[in-house]
Amino acid sequence: MAEPFRFLVAESEAPEDREARRASVGRSSGETYVEVLQRLAPGAVCDQVKPAEEGVPPTEAEALARYDAVFLCGSPLHVYEETPETRRVLDFMRAVFASGTPSFGSCAGLQVAVVAAGGEVGPREGGKEAGFARRIAPSAAGRDHPLLAGRPAAYDAPAIHSDEVKRLPPGATLLAGSAASPVQAAEIRQGEGVFWGVQYHPELSLHEVAEALRRQAASLVEDGLAADRAAVKEQADRVEALAREPGRRDLAWQLGLDAEVTDPARRQAELRNFIRHLAEPRRAARCDRAAR
Repeated sequence: MAEPFRFLVAESEAPEDREARRASVGRSSGETYVEVLQRLAPGAVCDQVKPAEEGVPPTEAEALARYDAVFLCGSPLHVYEETPETRRVLDFMRAVFASGTPSFGSCAGLQVAVVAAGGEVGPREGGKEAGFARRIAPSAAGRDHPLLAGRPAAYDAPAIHSDEVKRLPPGATLLAGSAASPVQAAEIRQGEGVFWGVQYHPELSLHEVAEALRRQAASLVEDGLAADRAAVKEQADRVEALAREPGRRDLAWQLGLDAEVTDPARRQAELRNFIRHLAEPRRAARCDRAAR
């Protein structure tokens, strides 16, 4: 029997955001990650940490090195703001790099890694990209990169963000972009540390996308993405209906979606690829050391 994976899931949601998300979908962003990871890697041991919170002891590189992978969740955190929360999260990410443990991040997770490694993040012009990121295209480097294995020349993915990467750090490789956000996927190397990240959310279900639209209805109207709250509700209801019946071609057509989004196996491709190409070799090396 194979040794179970050891994963660490880091979430940076503020407590009030965490509870609002639990109230709408039944789990925090970190709990969503744990559920998806345990489905992709049955038996995985998933510890959770909240590095942004006051009073949480800093995680040392030595402790992080005991894991096969670290996952950084999305959150409303603005990493370009100088706050105690952002400083704690950035210190955590620098410790992850120093530990040599491979890491993966989505949305704010990508942004945290970018800033921790010396890049730049800022507000997205035009406000939110909400619901789904459209026409994401792998770069020349991304077309042959294992993170995007199985992705076509252009694809959509769940996404909700108002910030974006403005400049990648030294040691980074652009893997995918779109007209809406030029950096949609990247690899960052710092010392022995390797990070793969995406601006979108491969971990989210369509139900979670629908609820995110409902929670953020006011800002979607303010950004001009919907005429009013009723329009947001109508869009969210379509997404919710497709979540219940993913085979409904009429709803997929109305939303402009295909199997890259509606099929969970394809929607979660980046997570599966990361586990296969970075976490599995790390686990194998850990098991080899233990057997000596």
